[in-house]
Amino acid sequence: MEIFPIGLFYGDAVYKYDAPRQGRLFAGHPGRIVLNPGQNFEMALRDLDGFERIWVIFQFHENEGWRPTTRPPVPPKGRDRVGTFASRSPYRPNPVGLSCVRLLKIDGLTLYVDEADLLNETPILDIKPYIPMADAFPGAKAGWVEEQEGDLWAIETTPAFDERVEWLRKNSPFDIMSFVEIQLVRGPFDDTRRRLEIDEIGKTGVLAYRTFRVIFCYDEQVRKIILTGLRSGYTSDELQSPEDKYSDKMLHREFVRLFEMHP
Repeated sequence: MEIFPIGLFYGDAVYKYDAPRQGRLFAGHPGRIVLNPGQNFEMALRDLDGFERIWVIFQFHENEGWRPTTRPPVPPKGRDRVGTFASRSPYRPNPVGLSCVRLLKIDGLTLYVDEADLLNETPILDIKPYIPMADAFPGAKAGWVEEQEGDLWAIETTPAFDERVEWLRKNSPFDIMSFVEIQLVRGPFDDTRRRLEIDEIGKTGVLAYRTFRVIFCYDEQVRKIILTGLRSGYTSDELQSPEDKYSDKMLHREFVRLFEMHP
């Protein structure tokens, strides 16, 4: 069997930790699928613009190998891992993903979409229309996923945090809240989150998001996390250095000027 990409997806999620666990958690971050020219795909797209949602079949291009079990973001009670075929893990025998995204519009060979859980430059393998009559089964059992709800933590914010996140939302493509919810909804003690530091005495923590740091406190008894602050991950010396590996130091300098020099 020979499979080849028919195009690429372009969106805000660049790194693996940027990608939401489900596309619906990334609403409001439009991306686009650009199909390859010269293959008569214009004709293949005919009549698709009347559908609100489409299935996108894609390649997990940043993963190598597979694992027979996986640790989901919120595993079932009493178990740390589940079988790969009972999960949405990207580490699969064949690195193929399936996502149901919202179709906004079609312009030539470009499909504008939202609610996509794909990384930037993900190879697209196929596109199919979502048909509610055939594809939706609201009453279907969801196995171990149904056991998760009671284990989730509540996440709240403070005005200081909201102000900084809103400024960042307006001045960059970063979606910190979506990332935080994915990382912390199971609580602050997940030792697989390598970009997470916890002070169990002070009941506080720091979660790294790209080059920013989310500050929070937590209460185990009521299973609540309060996001209290956001700061730059750069030191003063690093911000003064001309080296700019992630091309974001100008953003950080303005952020520091507004929020860290005058708290």
